[in-house]
Amino acid sequence: MIQLSHAARGRLNEIEQSILSLRIELLEHPVYDRLENLDALRCFMQYHVFAVWDFMSLLKALQQRMTCVSIPWVPPENREACRLVNEIVLGEESDLDPAGRPASHFDLYLESMRTCQAPTPWIDQFLNRVRIDGNALIALNACDLPQSIRTFVGYTFSVIRSDDVCAIASAFTFGREDLLPGVFQRIVEHLDAGHGGILANFRYYLDRHIQLDADEHGPMAAQLIASLCGEDEERWECVLKTAKASLEQRLALWDGILAGLG
Repeated sequence: MIQLSHAARGRLNEIEQSILSLRIELLEHPVYDRLENLDALRCFMQYHVFAVWDFMSLLKALQQRMTCVSIPWVPPENREACRLVNEIVLGEESDLDPAGRPASHFDLYLESMRTCQAPTPWIDQFLNRVRIDGNALIALNACDLPQSIRTFVGYTFSVIRSDDVCAIASAFTFGREDLLPGVFQRIVEHLDAGHGGILANFRYYLDRHIQLDADEHGPMAAQLIASLCGEDEERWECVLKTAKASLEQRLALWDGILAGLG
């Protein structure tokens, strides 16, 4: 595993400072004050699941570009980045559910929605269209979805289509689920206690995903950024620009959820 150089650590700290106000705005967003009951949380989940899904799409875009997934196999050019991406994929795409069975974090989220009876028609219809069309943007246009979801997913795929691996890595790194504040977990715990443990699967998802982000995948993603950017000033500027844009898109999605709560 590569180690962050002093220069890379400094650049990452500069980016964190530059996006701090956006992060604070997200972590203190008024949507959390509206999650007073189970119905409100269910509404939140039917929007938020799209952020969980397209997070996986960013990760797979990185895997396509930083590892070899074609035949015949050839050695990846950046061995450090290859290792980092493959380790993150293992945890995100092939984790374990509460019963010890293999499951992606998206699977965990969707199952938690079904367990607590959160509506899944939006994401179900969308995924069915993706399977038919093989194209996320065509699927977005074919489904009856709120504009905030269309815009959010559309932005993510504009980053993927740019084929700029630094931009993709930035959107992945700075759009992680550590953007869910501790107060959100406390809200879920409170609602779960009042409804007989109906949110146990969701609590497991939150605990597992956020723990991995903080302890493993967050530091790995930072190492990935450093490996890709090196001393290239333009690449670091791309990372900063994309990080800001990604957080702005998340804010717009959160605003859409707030409006959806009525």
